[in-house]
Amino acid sequence: MPVSYREIAAALRQQISDGRYQPGDKLPMLTELQEQYGAGYQTVRSAIQLLEQEGLVVAVRRRGTIVRERPEKRRITRSRQVYRDEIGYYFDPAAQSWVALETPTVRWGVVPVDLAATMGLSVGSEVLIRDRIMGDPDTRAAMQLATSYLPADLARGTQLAESDTGPGGIYDRLEEMGHAPLGWKEAVSARMPSPEEAESLGLPADVGVPLLRIVRVTRSSTGQVVEINDTRMSAELFEIGYDIEREGSAHTGAESAPA
Repeated sequence: MPVSYREIAAALRQQISDGRYQPGDKLPMLTELQEQYGAGYQTVRSAIQLLEQEGLVVAVRRRGTIVRERPEKRRITRSRQVYRDEIGYYFDPAAQSWVALETPTVRWGVVPVDLAATMGLSVGSEVLIRDRIMGDPDTRAAMQLATSYLPADLARGTQLAESDTGPGGIYDRLEEMGHAPLGWKEAVSARMPSPEEAESLGLPADVGVPLLRIVRVTRSSTGQVVEINDTRMSAELFEIGYDIEREGSAHTGAESAPA
C-alpha cells in the first residue's frame, strides 16, 4: 500500500522531535524523500507543506526546507487572582509592565456571535468595542491584542466610550458607575489568527502559528455582564501555567495503603 503524505509528515515530525534534525538543519531534498519513502513528488511535497503549516519547517530559497528555530516560551501564571497597582487592575504579573503601543481604537459594532449569549445579548446587538495592542515599552514589540466588548446601553454617553478612560481604566469607571465590586471568570482556548492579527503581533507569515486566546468575563455585583475582554497572543511565545493543589479527597497513596 502506498505511503501517504500524512505518514511521511509524521515520520519527519518525529525525527525533528527526537533531535535528528535540529533547528537550522536542512531536511532531505524532495527527490531524496521520494526515493526514501517510495512516494511520488506531490505526496512528499504535501508532507512538507503540512509541516510548514504546523510551523516546524520553512522553505528557504536556494537552501531548501529548513527546520525552524522555535522561540523559548514565556510562562504566564494564571493564579486565579486579580492584582492592582498605581495604574489599576491587572491579571498577569508577567504582563504588568506592558503598555498600550498605540492609542486604543474605540468604535460601535455588532457583538461577536460566540460572545452574544454570554453577554445576555441577541445576535446582531450593538456593543462598544475597544481594541488595544499591548507590548514592551522598551522594544515596542507587540505581545498581545486585547479587545473589550461592552453593552451599548451601559457605555453610551460615558467615559467608557472615550479613547482615554482616565486613571484605572474601564474597570474603575465601571465600579464608579455603581457596578462594584466587579468579579471575573476566564476561559482559555486557541485558534488561528486572521491576517490582520498576525501582522499586528509580528507572527511569521510563512508558517502557521496559533493564537492563545483568553476570554475574561466581567460581572457586576448583581451578576450582570458589563464587559468581555478577548485577549490574543502568540501560542509560540506564551503558555499558561498554574499550580495544582490537592482537593480533600486526593489523599496520598501511603494514606490509602492497607495497614
